[in-house]
Amino acid sequence: MNLEEGIQAKKQEFQSSATDEVREIMGRAIKNLRNSGILDRALGEGDEAPDFALLSARGKSINLKETLSSGPVVLGFYRGRW
Repeated sequence: MNLEEGIQAKKQEFQSSATDEVREIMGRAIKNLRNSGILDRALGEGDEAPDFALLSARGKSINLKETLSSGPVVLGFYRGRW
């Protein structure tokens, strides 16, 4: 299964298992995000990310510019619960 097929499968699973109320709430949230213009400002593949610093899981400050001085960097984003 490729990524697109996996996404479609998750969407179908959500549509079949979520209540009408939840589907309506999610639909409104998606519409609001699309209408906000956030997609117009989002970085795409190959775009240069602005410099930033974040704390690691051990509390160490990690700076993008400093890390790039050692070589390429892959940024991954996880949206979920811990």
